[in-house]
Amino acid sequence: MKKIKILHMYADMLDLYGDSGNMEIISYRCRMRGIECIADTYSAGDDMPDFSSYDLIYIGGGADLEQQHISDDLLRCREGIKKAYENGTFLFLICGGYQLMGKYYRDADGNEIKGLGLFDYYTVAPSSRRMRCIGNIVVRTKFTGKTVDVVGFENHGGQTHDVETPFGEVRYGNGNCSKSRHEGYFGRNVIATYLHGPMLAKNPEISDYIISYCINRNNSEEIKLSKLDDRLENDCRQVMLDRLIK
Repeated sequence: MKKIKILHMYADMLDLYGDSGNMEIISYRCRMRGIECIADTYSAGDDMPDFSSYDLIYIGGGADLEQQHISDDLLRCREGIKKAYENGTFLFLICGGYQLMGKYYRDADGNEIKGLGLFDYYTVAPSSRRMRCIGNIVVRTKFTGKTVDVVGFENHGGQTHDVETPFGEVRYGNGNCSKSRHEGYFGRNVIATYLHGPMLAKNPEISDYIISYCINRNNSEEIKLSKLDDRLENDCRQVMLDRLIK
């Protein structure tokens, strides 16, 4: 049987706006195709796992306080996560998880939380906590091989700079910075984004990109995913697109 193995990090701390639902969606779409989905969790202070044994590492979003609480532990995991990523493990990162994989996150009080430095971007929050990027967002992506308008919800004060390869182009909303043209960070085996929701609920193409990558990364012959009935998901997304994009 085909299978993928997931490590969900800090699920007890980083779960803003139902971010853990992303893993439920991945698990469901695997189950509907007869793909075994093994999902483990890791919390601060747990024994160090073998990060490279996982096909997917997932970190959700959290506020400044939660990021401060996990920062030391995450740095403890740095070499293991870095090695896993370099060996092809997929990283799926939401909001706080996105920020902490960069060089650093500086909060509104000027406190700096050191990131893992896996990527060259950095994040700085404005001094006023009222200045936030918040609301529905539409991001146009093309990395799946076709143009897909991804719908989600953003709520972040941090402004992320020096992103060389963004997740997509902003059609509605803010993105990496206030009124930015681009959102998130993308690489062959990483998607980092501010989109909550959970964002995979209305965007099945992104779920399937991750699943396809995970089941094929160690295979010599490509395994193609069977099609699922995504009419409900696509209809829900279209309602938002019709509302936001005039």
